[in-house]
Amino acid sequence: QVRLEESGGGSVQAGGSLRLSCAASGIYFSGVCMGWFRQAPGKEREGVAIIASDGSTTYAEAVKGRFAISKDNAQNTLYLQMNSLKPEDTAYYYCAADRGAACDGGLCSEYYDSWGQGTQVPVSS
Repeated sequence: QVRLEESGGGSVQAGGSLRLSCAASGIYFSGVCMGWFRQAPGKEREGVAIIASDGSTTYAEAVKGRFAISKDNAQNTLYLQMNSLKPEDTAYYYCAADRGAACDGGLCSEYYDSWGQGTQVPVSS
């Protein structure tokens, strides 16, 4: 059974930083595409960043240059380093896993099979 558990969320002021973590179990972590998604109140879920099994990454335009996705295959843990946070980054952040290795679905949430429960990130101005 796949289990994804996010941590590291919390309140932060604009301009601050946070690092989210996602502990994974029940999957071949090093061999699948992993991603971070977010959903703000009243808005659709959107892709933030994804990382393929070969380490290649893709970012949403809104977070390029500010966020960095990484993973530790030995620890089965996915990370999202978020810098220069803005109020518009306020959302629930979710970790997700795809069955494939190459992130063929890109930042589209429909392609991801397994999801964590989410962690809240409120950014105040």
